[in-house]
Amino acid sequence: MSKKLFIKTWGCQMNVYDSARMADVLAPLGYTPSDEADGADMVILNTCHIREKAAEKVFSELGRLRHLKDEKARAGDKMVLAVAGCVAQAEGEEIVARAPFVDIVFGPQTYHTLPEMVAKAHRAAGAVLNTDFPAESKFDHLPEDSGGQGVSAFLAVQEGCDKFCTFCVVPYTRGAEFSRPAFQVLAEAKRMVANGTREINLLGQNVNAYHGEAADGSTWSLARLIRELADIDGLARIRYTTSHPRDLADDLIRAHAEVPQLMPYLHLPVQAGSDRILAAMNRKHTADHYRAIVDKLRAANPDLALSGDFIVGFPGESDADFAETLRLVNDVTYAQAYSFKYSPRPGTPASTEAKQVPEDVKSERLAALQQLIDAQQVAFNAGFVGRTVPVLFDRPGKRPGQLMGRSPHMQSVYVQAPERLVGTIADVRIEAAHANSLAGTVETGVYVSRTGHSAEVSA
Repeated sequence: MSKKLFIKTWGCQMNVYDSARMADVLAPLGYTPSDEADGADMVILNTCHIREKAAEKVFSELGRLRHLKDEKARAGDKMVLAVAGCVAQAEGEEIVARAPFVDIVFGPQTYHTLPEMVAKAHRAAGAVLNTDFPAESKFDHLPEDSGGQGVSAFLAVQEGCDKFCTFCVVPYTRGAEFSRPAFQVLAEAKRMVANGTREINLLGQNVNAYHGEAADGSTWSLARLIRELADIDGLARIRYTTSHPRDLADDLIRAHAEVPQLMPYLHLPVQAGSDRILAAMNRKHTADHYRAIVDKLRAANPDLALSGDFIVGFPGESDADFAETLRLVNDVTYAQAYSFKYSPRPGTPASTEAKQVPEDVKSERLAALQQLIDAQQVAFNAGFVGRTVPVLFDRPGKRPGQLMGRSPHMQSVYVQAPERLVGTIADVRIEAAHANSLAGTVETGVYVSRTGHSAEVSA
């Protein structure tokens, strides 16, 4: 008998990937995905510890779910309530203490044991707590992906972090850097493509630190893995995220010049433009080192678009430090970027610093930075008006007869076109640019079908 599974996911794309794999793990137990928690037989909150007040948001959600769990119990049924992810890893014991009605609490490295945890939750009273870092990789114990992940899909190849930036909890919640074996990644990629995936986004906390074992025992870099993936028939596009400047090797830069399937878009977080603040963050690179990497990338591929991450108001940041961040943004120019006010994370070195920046100063700096970034993004998108770009259509748009896809530079593109073009790559004449998207018309002519073959299209 089918049981309903609802998973709510916060945070990074790695969490999105993990949630999909949790569903794969639970499928043999009869759980099928549901769009709502009401009436579900199992609810999983897959949490993120990066954003401000992350734990409190989880407890607030648990309070709401408790009523649904009680309603189900009054009807004679059981809702298994679980908390997963980085908040669970960091604060598992507190969750058990503050929310004793939660059945399972588990970290990002143990979800492959969900069937065992569910069985324990049904047999015994009290929460099942599993926040270990097992010696064996979870990827060795996960079932083969269920397929049908979509036209564009994520594939986890690396996890964890050894960098220990002073503002970040990832090394404590995800553990040390680990790279999946290359042969395992290739096998999963081939299954994804066979099930209709046209674009794969390689995923990792520090994905360009990838160093996976190949079938012959050698070690492959991310660049070598990308070149091998490019040989998979039917895989049209390859991307990767998220990168650290310290690990952007020359062979990966060359791949941006030499591998047509590798899209001309790179998310390369810098966090700040001041060397003093970068040192305090333990980033172990300077602003000029970052500029030099960008110069190399654009020499290899002048068409490359960059995005980044920025933190304003880091402890001790002065007006002069913030001015250096604005200077870096002006020097580099971004197609898009993400920016945040610094907020302390319990257990991280920066959270104990005495020189915390006042909240109103953080807000002023964030507004100034976002004004500059937004202007760069608008200008970047405006430069595509009148151009023809290949768009991979991955889903219907919000309006009837509308399709949405991605340009090579990761821009959302909307067109009026028949639904049969989902999963195909077609040339689109860009007619309008908006802050966060492009709009255009599919050109009559040749498009690349789901199978990678050419066919005729008529708008």
